[in-house]
Amino acid sequence: MANKNFDETPEGDDEVRPSDEGSEAQASGPESQDELTVDDILGAAQSAEAAAGGAEAAADEPDLLIDLKRVQAEYANYRRRTEDQREVEIERAKGSVAKGLLPVLDDLDRAAKHGDLVDGTPFAAIAEKLRAVAERMGLETYGAAGDVFDPQQHEAIFQQPTPGATETTVLEVVEVGYRLGTVELRPAKVVVAVPAE
Repeated sequence: MANKNFDETPEGDDEVRPSDEGSEAQASGPESQDELTVDDILGAAQSAEAAAGGAEAAADEPDLLIDLKRVQAEYANYRRRTEDQREVEIERAKGSVAKGLLPVLDDLDRAAKHGDLVDGTPFAAIAEKLRAVAERMGLETYGAAGDVFDPQQHEAIFQQPTPGATETTVLEVVEVGYRLGTVELRPAKVVVAVPAE
């Protein structure tokens, strides 16, 4: 009789060795579809958490959009208010400078009425330059003889009854009025003609 070695398997024997049992049995056995591995369990738990987190993120998304729109609107309002405030401050600074120039411009007007500003003199050249600076700033004069009296723009310092006058008009301008854009810096001081009774 021949001795059989237990490690050898006869040809044609389909018996699975114990060392191969773990890998091949799970891959080809009928129970492999019903069994779950640790990786499968962990993967399912992570996907469930991700799905729950995704649902919460989807629920939070409209709130985030609303917050974003609110922040954008607040920034747009802030920017608009800042620009408006900046324009106001620029106008205020211009008005402050222009008010400082008014007495000098009044003196130049008086000098011109007295004949002190003769063309070609250095004083006349300085006066022209100063008036050009005031004009570039946007400083405007108003109030002339013959204008209809407007209490919003004129300050009547004297009323003179005038025969033939049908309405209150400016008879003489004592001090011209000044405005800077829409801001009135000083009303015109005038003598007005009123209808005689």
